[in-house]
Amino acid sequence: MLALRLARGARPLVQLRRLLVAAAAAGTGFLLLCTLAHAMEQPGTGSVLRLAWCVAPIAATVYFAVAVARTDPGTRPRPGLSAVGLGPGRLMLLAGVSTAVACTLGSLLALLLFLHLRGDLSGLPFDGAAAGLLAADRPLPLGAALTLLTVVPVAASAASAAALRPRSGKAGARTGDESAEEPDAPAPAPSGLPWGIALLAAGLAVETYANGSVSGPGAGFRVPGGANGASAGVLAGWALTALGLALAGPGLTYLCGRVLQAARPGAVRLLAGRVLQQEARRIGRPLGVLCAVASGAYASVLLYGGPRPGVGPLTALGALVVASCAVLTLATAAVEARQSRAHTTAALLRLGAPATLLRGSAALRAGALTAVFAPLTWVVAELAALPLGR
Repeated sequence: MLALRLARGARPLVQLRRLLVAAAAAGTGFLLLCTLAHAMEQPGTGSVLRLAWCVAPIAATVYFAVAVARTDPGTRPRPGLSAVGLGPGRLMLLAGVSTAVACTLGSLLALLLFLHLRGDLSGLPFDGAAAGLLAADRPLPLGAALTLLTVVPVAASAASAAALRPRSGKAGARTGDESAEEPDAPAPAPSGLPWGIALLAAGLAVETYANGSVSGPGAGFRVPGGANGASAGVLAGWALTALGLALAGPGLTYLCGRVLQAARPGAVRLLAGRVLQQEARRIGRPLGVLCAVASGAYASVLLYGGPRPGVGPLTALGALVVASCAVLTLATAAVEARQSRAHTTAALLRLGAPATLLRGSAALRAGALTAVFAPLTWVVAELAALPLGR
């Protein structure tokens, strides 16, 4: 009840973020229900493979839901809350419940849309429009459908609670908030860059090797509703590449901050570089994930693009969910970073720093990150598509 009251009293931007989480959960839930419909029509290993294709949208939705939970004002510790029983542990449970409510709403919308397109709910426009695709001639196993629809709410709420769990440290500090004070020295460098580079190289090597071992038109996995011909090894290589980019993102962001402060920096470069170093862990990983998604999309366009692309509606929906969640997660992380340095910004303004200094620092940070991650995305996409081109 408390979670519902806080959700109802939140600001419009917070409500919009929660609705976006519900929309992502709805898209992922609809994909899971379509997988169930395919299993009803054609039971066998093909259904298991289609379910495996849903792992990426599930992971993207959960990742986005966690990012939204971290920026939710209702779960942020404030003075006096502990006195009324809302300590860090209770706020962690509150974040999990709020995330579960949003994702459950999305799952229910997915179920209603699925039943409507099957023709089970009549009296509305387009009822039964996809009856052939959604196995309308067979009874729907309600237990299996509800089980699949609980995957996203359970995973997202558990991940949100784990991300906001109380940790040993200064009282009142929020989990993951490195800027509760104004540090005199930059944060230590993230340690994941060597592992990220190693996984990136391993993923490209596995993809190249696996593609050479595939022969014949039926040797690959079929993408649900779309293009064929990717072997298990190629998919594993893509997964390793994406994980490597996510691990390398914070380290690359930190290096961008170091470069900006090199060679006798002025006030703008010094501020931009220090902020990038301080926020490397917060925005670097979403940047790496977005880089992985963009490189995968670019490689897919190179492989399957043309006058008659072999991508069906379910593949397009899955790609839309993953790409949208990646972009929205980065935007949410940027909002969290801005909130975390609000005290520092206010202190600079009180000291007489001009607003142009802050705007110039923000533009310089964005330009430096674009100059590093855009070419990296293009190189990874070209290397990923090269062994798959015949």
